[in-house]
Amino acid sequence: MSLFVGIDGGGSKTACLVGDESSLLGTAVAGPSNLVRVGEPTAREALHTAIRQACAHAMVNTSEISRTCIGIAGGAREETAGVVRKILSELLSGEIEVVGDMVIAMEAAAGSGPGVVVIAGTGSIAYGRNEAGRTARAGGWGFAISDEGSAHWIGRAVVAAVMRAHDENQGPALLEDVMKAWRVNTREQMILCANASPPPDFAELLPAVISAADSKDPIAHDVLAQAGAELAGLAKIVIARLFGEGQGVPVATSGGVFRNAALVRRIFYNNLRLQYPNIKVSENVVDPVEGALELARRGARAATG
Repeated sequence: MSLFVGIDGGGSKTACLVGDESSLLGTAVAGPSNLVRVGEPTAREALHTAIRQACAHAMVNTSEISRTCIGIAGGAREETAGVVRKILSELLSGEIEVVGDMVIAMEAAAGSGPGVVVIAGTGSIAYGRNEAGRTARAGGWGFAISDEGSAHWIGRAVVAAVMRAHDENQGPALLEDVMKAWRVNTREQMILCANASPPPDFAELLPAVISAADSKDPIAHDVLAQAGAELAGLAKIVIARLFGEGQGVPVATSGGVFRNAALVRRIFYNNLRLQYPNIKVSENVVDPVEGALELARRGARAATG
């Protein structure tokens, strides 16, 4: 029996699955492993923890794994892939495939077929593949210049909007929520935190923003609505490049923003359908780690002919 590992190395968590040719045997979740955001030591700790715990859950040894596929931001670049491969090879002796996080999300969404997947987690990106196998992407160029609609983008936009409201003497209630999430006691401390180098974890503010929007806070509502529109904009770019008028294009979503923010999902769907009324938008938020496990299985099948 061959054993496989699939890993989704994200900016807020690392998910790991262990399975055989057809069954899921073990799962685990550990801390973040995005190399750019957390650095190599933290990424190594998270990846090793996730792998060990998933293998323990499956009651198998790490040395028994035949093939591993990991999707991680920057995985298409050899400098990133090389570091990730080295980290995983410290535990795993089988073949290791490193791909971009959008590749495993696409696999989870559409298998080897055509479609578009929009990811909104700590970062964001839209990625698609047409019937001819041609691919395209939009966004995902890093939090400083891109990642529209992501948890980081939402957190930063909320802090900016809160301070604008303060300047206008509106006394925004969301200010208290931001300070609580960042564990600071004053507005001045929050400002110092927001402008620190390296920057704070703006994505950490997402639960507070969602809760505030559910309580009809206008700032939180407007930022989440804008996030949905931004993510729809990324999808539109990919659809236009690959599918023209978008007739019957399958579109899927992935990531914690889509999973947890109903308002973002609703605005995304409505905005997208205004321009492409005949697309097929899935209501389910796909789990990329399932795509990573399937790619590991597929790689093994291809290797054996």
